[in-house]
Amino acid sequence: MKDPYDTLGVAKDASQDEVKKAYRKLARRYHPDRNPDDPAAEERFKEVQGAYDVLGDPEKRAHYDRVGPRLFAGAPGAGEGTFRFEGVDLGDLFGNLFGGAGAGRRAGRALRGRDVEAAVGLSFEDSLQGATVSVPVELEVECEVCRGTGAEPGTRPIVCPECAGRGVVSQSQGLFALSQPCPRCAGNGTVVEKPCPGCSGAGRVRRLKRYQVKIKPGVRDGTRIRLAGKGEPGYGGGPPGDLYVTTRVAVSPLYERRGVDLVLDVPVTYAEAALGASVDVPTPDGQIALKVPAGSQDGKLLRIRGKGAPKLNGSGRGDLLARLRVSVPTKLTKAEREAIENLQRVSHENPREAFAGR
Repeated sequence: MKDPYDTLGVAKDASQDEVKKAYRKLARRYHPDRNPDDPAAEERFKEVQGAYDVLGDPEKRAHYDRVGPRLFAGAPGAGEGTFRFEGVDLGDLFGNLFGGAGAGRRAGRALRGRDVEAAVGLSFEDSLQGATVSVPVELEVECEVCRGTGAEPGTRPIVCPECAGRGVVSQSQGLFALSQPCPRCAGNGTVVEKPCPGCSGAGRVRRLKRYQVKIKPGVRDGTRIRLAGKGEPGYGGGPPGDLYVTTRVAVSPLYERRGVDLVLDVPVTYAEAALGASVDVPTPDGQIALKVPAGSQDGKLLRIRGKGAPKLNGSGRGDLLARLRVSVPTKLTKAEREAIENLQRVSHENPREAFAGR
């Protein structure tokens, strides 16, 4: 068995959508119906089907990533069909990779639908207050024309003549006979003689759906929200997959977020920092008066309890950390200059005292 990533021509970190696109492209190119007298194309089609049976299912793909490469790596100097075994349980591996009988979409077998990923953009304010947003999602759903059979209305799929409805065929691999999805029916166990005009025989079509998603107050950039059962429909009566919505929160022009705390830079004059003052500062709930202690230094943090971001579990809120920034004027009026010069003459402060004698 060749490496399925090489067979489909995708990278190890390829997304499920990239895997699906590569499979469809190769399946169309090498399908036996398009190459009726080409044994090489038929063999290539089998390889493509087998590779997608592994990589198209996230669980089988994860299992292959763990142990598959070790099992199917050819031993040095070994011919095709020879495997190197490194303590891997063959029954466990084959059972997981090929679903016991090797038919990923075998007729009558209920399979869970695929999970779907989506992202939603939020303003910083909405991330703190919560919001209900409309999320567009492209899903592969059952064709309404043929009700998912893939056959033209008034007709039905027939039992696959190549695999007799089993959905799998056996292929010799040296000492072993591996079951692979049937190339004629792609593992379904049935074939469509007259394809449905609505879905071209696929039984499914892509549709754009919109879900109203409730965003809890306090979400952060990258928060992942699971909507159970809102993914793609299952196969053969299987349950649907889930929808995972990732939040993308815009950067705030005022606040820096640290967990559930918010940091706000508060400009103060030299006089306010030296003498102390009460200054108005913005919070997510509106402006409040902040007491600046006399003698405050640049960068000093003043904590305002309960004015930070909400906690996702609803147990309260973080704090607002007001970071003082002493503002030094770039231009002085005559009166300001005289006042500062007078202060300099009477001041006994020596901030560079530690440098003395060095």
